[in-house]
Parts: sequence; structure tokens; C-alpha cells
Amino acid sequence: MKEILSTKNTMVKELKKLKIKKHREAQKRYLIEGFHLVEEAVKADAEIEWILCSRRGIEEWSEWVSTHEDERFLLVTEEILSSLSEVPTPQGMMAVVKMPNVETTLGYSGRWLLLDNVQDPGNVGTMIRTADAAGMTGVILGDGSADIYNTKVLRAMQGSNYHLPIFQLPLKTIVDQFKQHDVPVFGTELNKRAVSYQTLPSQKQYALIMGNEGKGVSAELLTMVDQSIYIPIIGEAESLNVAIAAGILMYHFLHNKIE
Repeated sequence: MKEILSTKNTMVKELKKLKIKKHREAQKRYLIEGFHLVEEAVKADAEIEWILCSRRGIEEWSEWVSTHEDERFLLVTEEILSSLSEVPTPQGMMAVVKMPNVETTLGYSGRWLLLDNVQDPGNVGTMIRTADAAGMTGVILGDGSADIYNTKVLRAMQGSNYHLPIFQLPLKTIVDQFKQHDVPVFGTELNKRAVSYQTLPSQKQYALIMGNEGKGVSAELLTMVDQSIYIPIIGEAESLNVAIAAGILMYHFLHNKIE
């Protein structure tokens, strides 16, 4: 196993740049942290360039390492992992993964989650993970939404980005295409034409738009949806967290499929 001992190593300096979105996009690769995410990436046959392990990490996951070790493994110091990590205490394993070449053509069928300017990385990651759990066809991130290769998004997704397609595309065009393919589009908003989600039956196919944490779905997109929907608030809370709301709606539309 090759070994790197210094944080001043040229390779380490290049990897540090991956903390910033513009450098991730330029290098077409990203970092994942922790054994679970590395394991998920390996299972999914993601294009992994390097797996960085400290001696502690090798000892902790010795059985897995001995089974999978190849020329991609690098032995590094805890100091190097700390310099690359976004968490206070790195777990002892990280990986450098190439971004996949994603096709921009969609089938325009099935069940889709659309995120309109959802900026919080934890919310974006949680919604993608929930979409995976609910058997959604895919997720589309519109302009302004958090980068899926942000380390906080990656941690919140817990590997779900390897299980379903995720696109980053302009939602106005996408919504129009869904409608042309007779896929109903729902937008979350409390307005005069909105109905409670409880009045709607399960859906074999649909596109669900979830909006910005503070502003909701954009007014322009709301004029394009087939139906605006809302989740009734029973208690005194002003609103629901967008990720919680998305989970409620995705499972509601799935209801008949899991009975």
C-alpha cells in the first residue's frame, strides 16, 4: 500500500481544493468521508480514484480492507485526513470519486422529486435519501439548490446518490416536459387553489416540486403546476421543515403500493 506522510504533498494540496464547488467541477471529482459512504460507492461501482486510510481506519475495518485492497488504497496520516475532512473527528477513511457522466435525457415517466432553490445541504441530502427509500424514479435539482457533491449533502444522502438518478436541470423546462407527457405536476403552496394532500389519491406517476426553505416554490413554477397542495398544520408550528414535508407527501402518494 502506497503511503503519504505530509499535508504539503502535491496530491493532498489538490484534494484540499475539492472542498470548494468550482474546483470539484473543474476536476470532475469529489470527496466522500467515512467507511459507510466508501462502502456504498464501492458496491455501486462508482469510479473511485483513491481510498485514503489512516492506520486507525485500516485496523477498524481490517476485514473489509483486506478483501478490497488494491492499487487505489493509500495509507495517510490522521493529520492529512483532518486537513481534507469537514468533520471535527475524521473516521479514518475517505475516498476520491469521479463525477459520473449523467445523461440529460429523461424518460418523463414515473415518480420524480423536483427541488426548487432548496439551499440547505442537510435538507437536500435528506430528501434524496427519502426519495430513495420511497422508491422514487429520480430527483431533479433546479437552480439555486445545494450542490449534491457538497460534503454535508453527501453525508445526509448516506449513499442514496448511488441508488437513483439525480439531475441538475432548469425546472421550468422540465415541468413543461412532464406536462407534455401527461405526468401530473404538484407544487407545495398554501394558496386559494391549493388542496390538502389528504384529498389526493396515490399516484402511479407524478412530479412533486418542493421549494426554498423560506420562500417556497417560485411563483412562476406554481403557475405551471396541475395542482397546488399543502399539509395541514394541526398544532401551533408555523410550518414544517421542507425535508419532513417531502417525506410525508412522497409516502402519501405511494400509500396504495405498500398496503
